[in-house]
Amino acid sequence: MVRRIVVSTLALLLLISVLLATMLHPAWWIVVAVVTALSAVALFDVLQSEHSLLRNYPLLAHARYAMEGIRPEMQQYFIERNYDGKPFDRDTRTVIYERAKGIHPAKAFGTERDVNAIGYEYFVHSSAPVHASAVPQRITVGAEQCERPYDLSVLNISAMSYGALSPNAVLAMNRGAQLGGFAQDTGEGGISRYHLEGGGDLIWEIGSGYFGARDESGRFDPVRFRERSSAPAVKMVSLKISQGAKPGLGGVLPGAKVTQWIADARGVPVGTDCISPAGHSAFSTPRELVRFIGMLRDLSGGKPAGFKLCVGSRAEFLAICKAIRAEGIYPDFIIIDGSEGGTGAAPLEYSDHVGTPLTEGLLIAHNALVGTGLRHQIRLGAAGKVALGSDICKRLIQGADFTMAARAMMMATGCIQAQACHTNRCPVGVATQDPARYRAVHVDDKAERVARYHAGTVAEAMQMFASMGVHDHHDLHPDLLRRRVSQTTTVAYSQLFDWLEDGELLTAPPAEWAEDWQRANPDTFAIARSALR
Repeated sequence: MVRRIVVSTLALLLLISVLLATMLHPAWWIVVAVVTALSAVALFDVLQSEHSLLRNYPLLAHARYAMEGIRPEMQQYFIERNYDGKPFDRDTRTVIYERAKGIHPAKAFGTERDVNAIGYEYFVHSSAPVHASAVPQRITVGAEQCERPYDLSVLNISAMSYGALSPNAVLAMNRGAQLGGFAQDTGEGGISRYHLEGGGDLIWEIGSGYFGARDESGRFDPVRFRERSSAPAVKMVSLKISQGAKPGLGGVLPGAKVTQWIADARGVPVGTDCISPAGHSAFSTPRELVRFIGMLRDLSGGKPAGFKLCVGSRAEFLAICKAIRAEGIYPDFIIIDGSEGGTGAAPLEYSDHVGTPLTEGLLIAHNALVGTGLRHQIRLGAAGKVALGSDICKRLIQGADFTMAARAMMMATGCIQAQACHTNRCPVGVATQDPARYRAVHVDDKAERVARYHAGTVAEAMQMFASMGVHDHHDLHPDLLRRRVSQTTTVAYSQLFDWLEDGELLTAPPAEWAEDWQRANPDTFAIARSALR
């Protein structure tokens, strides 16, 4: 009924317009053209079957879709407050942008945050603060089994692949790393020419696709790995078990996006779908994982080798610890990725509901390594929404030795948090393979911004160390970080969480760890069902 009325009305309007145009001034032909165009759109709306709203409300419903299209921009620029935007609030983004530009970020008139809200965290300052060190903190990665240890910055560029990032963005970050003396993680997409041109130090990430170190069937190729890992720019090798945005899930780079340059970096044919399986083919048990990491270190000529994961089952992580002790092969580092991390596209259900948040994952890993007597051999990294000096301090207090930042480095390169990374239509050219878009990234300028952002953020972290009365990150301890747990109570991290003693799990596991310790099996990742169920 509605469609018949609309069609009849449009036909009548069109007839009247034509009659008027023939009787009156020639300018009426403009009216005829407009009415004809609108009538055609309305007629199409009524007859199409894809959108119910357009069938019932031709023409008018287009306004709804138009407003929906600009909703993210309206939300970000006109509605959200300075401190509640997601994933990164406006205050955080502003600090990153200003620091990258060399502007000292400051804010007048006090905090806008509710310091009495449950969950609010703060650092405990000292009444006798010390002078901040003028020399940035560095951490030596590589213990007794490593022949070529590497001095790593306390803040580095987290894993982002060429293919996800544009050529100019990768090159700008790499040059920034060279200028600032920190490292760039290649991401699992392999080492591209843009990772090498800037002269920056690299952490080569090896994922389940073994890109850059794979044979024709997609399995790990030790010969190719040895050749690529011998490059002077490669300082460390990181095996990716899982990532925070989508733990337990693989990925596909469509063949249409696999250009010659991406194919060269990944060791795959041009124009062919580039698949990252969910799991690895090179190992299937914790023992095999540990042996594989030892092989990577040997093949690379003794460079630090470790792995990255988003923590899942605590018993599973303990199984890896048991395997390390049983095999006598120590990874040089472990990077913990939080479920709140993730620069690339992931299913919403995974981003929102799968994986352990960074705080909990980091505490599990740190305590598991301490409890098994391994912590002094293995450095611990933290990745997941690290952006400010306060984030560095928090993660080091929670057990990390160094941190990795991805999205903050993207923002220093020009990212505006448009959240269009997966569309190939990044408005600023950071996360796209479209030359017309990534030409906007001026490499030399953005490289300097990345270096300035890094230097300013590390300096701010070290100033916060000094305000807490410590000279070195090794002196940070859980008493220095507090969380409000009720309207009247704040608790230090030393009291809020359990902290194991060195080797405690080997002698007398505490009750809250005993069952997971019992269930952990170095011969399988399959964890037995809890006895409490």
